[in-house]
Amino acid sequence: MEVIFEENKPEATQLSDKEIFTKIWMSPRLVFKYIADKNYSKFTTGLLILGGITSSLNRASGANMGDHMQLLSVLLISVIGGGIFGWLYFYIYAALLSWTGKWLKGVGNTKALFRMISYALIPSMVVLFTMILRIALFGNDEFKSNVNIYESGFLTIGVYACSAFADIAIGVWTVAILVIGISEVQKLSIGKSILNLILPGILIIAVLLPLGAIGYILFDFFR
Repeated sequence: MEVIFEENKPEATQLSDKEIFTKIWMSPRLVFKYIADKNYSKFTTGLLILGGITSSLNRASGANMGDHMQLLSVLLISVIGGGIFGWLYFYIYAALLSWTGKWLKGVGNTKALFRMISYALIPSMVVLFTMILRIALFGNDEFKSNVNIYESGFLTIGVYACSAFADIAIGVWTVAILVIGISEVQKLSIGKSILNLILPGILIIAVLLPLGAIGYILFDFFR
């Protein structure tokens, strides 16, 4: 009688919801592999909304919207606009990543990259927290230009300095995690993944610059 021994195959890694949010910091490739293999999208929508709000608040601060608007108006525009349109920005970016990635022999489709981006945004939730903290301390001054924080108390200055440092560190780490995510989904080397990361921006600039030049020429001609 012939005895057939079945080959023991290693079981696929299983991650809990909590582990996805904790391991993304130091083991991002493991998380992205699990998300891709399982088509895991439980928190995708919420993360994209929060990511859109974070980006919108940062843009409002950088544009000094507080110089011309009340705090409530700035917050409403940032939260509603970022929450509604943030996911659209990330979807377009995912589509461009998929398209330009094919030039580098990448295999990821838009949906997989879109899902990956949402979980790569997890560290940026710390930036949202520090932004909320600064708004609570500085109010509309967070969105104004020419504000001297050194006139505030020592505690306020310390919180601002720590939050600013955290924002920079988290921003750099988020980019690193995003590169790893692209590498996992696209099946590309880290070097090619970095190139894939910046190609959409280069493509947009290459399209907008000629259009802007043509618009300027036409405007100047008919003026």
